[in-house]
Amino acid sequence: MDEQFETSHQLFHSFCIRPDFSFEIQGKDEEVILVLRQHPIVALNWFFNVILFLILLVIVNLVFAGLLNPQQQFFTNFLTVALILSYFWFNLVTYHFNVGIVTNKRVIDLDFQIFGLREFTIADLGRIEDITTKSAGFFQSLFNYGDVFIQTAGTEANVEYHRVPKPTEVTSIINKLIEK
Repeated sequence: MDEQFETSHQLFHSFCIRPDFSFEIQGKDEEVILVLRQHPIVALNWFFNVILFLILLVIVNLVFAGLLNPQQQFFTNFLTVALILSYFWFNLVTYHFNVGIVTNKRVIDLDFQIFGLREFTIADLGRIEDITTKSAGFFQSLFNYGDVFIQTAGTEANVEYHRVPKPTEVTSIINKLIEK
């Protein structure tokens, strides 16, 4: 057990060190060191879009109230709200289930698509050749989030964590695990 990493959790569990967490393809002697999700600030974009669409729906209902009969208005509103809620649900599921996992043996990128498609990208720590951190732009600098690109040797797929909190700390943790 690596005592150098203290347990901690960030808002919305977007950056968790030593969480009480297990996953489907975890090995018997494999210990989860870090779990990553996109920074919560990224979710504000689609959350505000949902609010904007709902406000626009109310405005459209007020402006065009006399053009449709009540049944047509109900059907149109029902369909519009269903589309808005579907957009919200899709983004919520994508945000929650797209997870980066760093263990004492591997780095794993789990991408979940809304229709049940799961994509695992896995790299053994010993096969990692380069780790690049990219944090560009005003908001990424202000809120301390960015991308972490992990290049591996040979034909293994590279692992990428997009818009995760504290990308330099993620890189530091992975480098410490590689050195062991």
